[in-house]
Parts: sequence; C-alpha cells; structure tokens
Amino acid sequence: MNEPQDDLTARHRPTPPAGVSRRLLLRGAAATGAVLAAGAGSAAAAPATSAAPAAAPGGFPEYRYLTTLLTPAQLDYDPTGEIIFPCVRGTAGRLRDALGRYYLYYAPHDAPGGICLAHGDSLEGPFTEYPGNPIVSRDWEPHYSVSHVSSPHVMWNEDVDEMWLYFHGENGTTRLARSTDGIDFTYDRVVLDTSMLPPGTTETSYARVFRHDLPERDARYVMVFMVNDQSDHRDIGWGWSPDGREWSFAQDPLVSHADVGAVNIGGPHLLTRDGSAFVVYNTDRGSGGDILITELGRDFSRRDHLGVLHHSMEGAPDNGRSASPSFGTENGVPYMVYEAGDRLGGVIAVARAV
Repeated sequence: MNEPQDDLTARHRPTPPAGVSRRLLLRGAAATGAVLAAGAGSAAAAPATSAAPAAAPGGFPEYRYLTTLLTPAQLDYDPTGEIIFPCVRGTAGRLRDALGRYYLYYAPHDAPGGICLAHGDSLEGPFTEYPGNPIVSRDWEPHYSVSHVSSPHVMWNEDVDEMWLYFHGENGTTRLARSTDGIDFTYDRVVLDTSMLPPGTTETSYARVFRHDLPERDARYVMVFMVNDQSDHRDIGWGWSPDGREWSFAQDPLVSHADVGAVNIGGPHLLTRDGSAFVVYNTDRGSGGDILITELGRDFSRRDHLGVLHHSMEGAPDNGRSASPSFGTENGVPYMVYEAGDRLGGVIAVARAV
C-alpha cells in the first residue's frame, strides 16, 4: 500500500499517559456522530484496515473526514477564538515519560498567538490540552518580542534525538527551537526571513522541514514554506540545508499560484513515494479551497501539477475549506490532520484513508 512517508508510526509499545488535569476534548466516535448530525453528511465511517485505500493523484490514498480533534471554544488557552496549522508527531521510542503516544502541536494565529500542545494515544483522538499552554509565547527574552508566534512544525531530528520546532513570528521570520521532551524548548536561531529572498518579499512563514537527501546540493533537509512578494499573491518557496540550521533558499517559487490557477497557495507539506518527492498545499480560489499536489521528482527538478489530492467538504466542519495538512500512519493506516473551515474560524480535524 502506498502511503505518505512521515515520522508518526510508533516503533515501540506506547508509554501510558500521565494523569490528566484538564478536560478531554471531543471524544472519538461520539464526537463524530455529533458532527455528522450537525450537517457533515458526506462523511462516512472509515474502512476496515484490511481494505486497500482508494487512490488519489500520485498514487497516494484518498482521505475522508473522520472526526474533529480540537475546537477553540473547548480550550483553556483560547486568546483569539481560532487555531491553525496542526502538526502531529509520534513520541514512542523517542521521548521518555511522554504524556501520550502522539503530540499534536497547533497555535492561534492572531496576536498574541502562542505555540500550543495537546496529547493523545490515537490519531483518531481524543486529545487532551496541555495545561501549560502556550509552550512558546510571543515574548522570549533576550531572543525576540513580537506581536504573535504561530505555525508550529515539529520535526524529530534523529541525528541528535531532539524535537526541532520551526515557527513564525512575525510573518516574515521563521525561527528554530529545540527540545529533548517535546515540551520545554531552547531557542536556537532565525532560519529564514524576508532578507534571504528577492527584494519586495513581505512574508516567509508557515514553514515545514523534512529529512530528504539532496546530495547534489550537499543537503539532508528540505524546507517548504509560504512566500508573499510585491504582487501580494502567495506562493510556495523552498530551501535546503545540511543540518536543519544553516539554509540556502531558491529565489524563484517552487510552485506559483498562477501555475495552478489560484489566488493564493500555502500550508505546504512534503511527501515522498517510490523515490520521488511531492509537495501538497492548500489553495485559495477566492472562497474556500482544496488541497493540491505537485510532483517534484527526487531532486526537485520536476513540476508536474497533478490536481486535487483532497476535496474539502461543503458541510461542516470543512465548510468548503481544507488546509495545512500534516500526514502520517498509525498501525499501517494513513491519516491526515488538517485545518477545517474558515481560516480564522475553523477547527483541527482528522481524515482517514478510504
């Protein structure tokens, strides 16, 4: 079965979660039934794991909404009534005394933002809010003081056995922090800002970083991110690095909004299959949007625009918009965790391969 390659799958028996002091969020199947009753009639029960997944472009699975994992109104840390940009990572075999088998990172976008954490033992939920949120705030002296921090992407760096957190604040600056437990982070450095791209660039944010060898560039890591230039249309940019800290960046977009007939594109994520790399990203056509996919080849020399990887549902919770996907597998079953709904009024949802 062809699946997105990511680092979710637990390699050892999961550590039981520690005692929980905060309320559980939406509860698995019960939450699914409630959401369906509210109007998500196009969703259906997920298939048995023995069934072969349906094929989307590039040979990847087709995903179908399963349940809602996080809703702003149910969170104790909810400064703005909105959350975006989920990133889920497996902890088993990596972090000692982890709170759960999976850590789900997310953030409000509007000021003050704040990098947040929830934990759970299944990608299907439930997830429990970490009581110390935000784990990274907009003020981190002496390193920075900004209006907001957001868009957390956490990569398990097997070279140093650490969780590496990439996040933005302000929108023109992407930063790196590092942790051995996935909760307490040490500030490292700025890894990307607008000065590293052509003059007139106003935003470089929503970055995700992946282990991907590009020997011809002496690189072991690849970054994909959203870039906004003087045209005020958002495109996908990219860069490469030998160590995840020092970066070089292409001066032209990896994928331009015009290439795919969109107003803006963003929320990129890298997938690999059969030796080839693919970038997936959400599109804004003026009212909502879907998740598209472009094949890049092993060395990022191709630009084959393959179409829609995931169609958003018209009903809740998508309401015509799916965005910022994070992929992985649990027990061999592919999942996609994503933003569902209006950009600053949605929820964090999970879809499962069908």
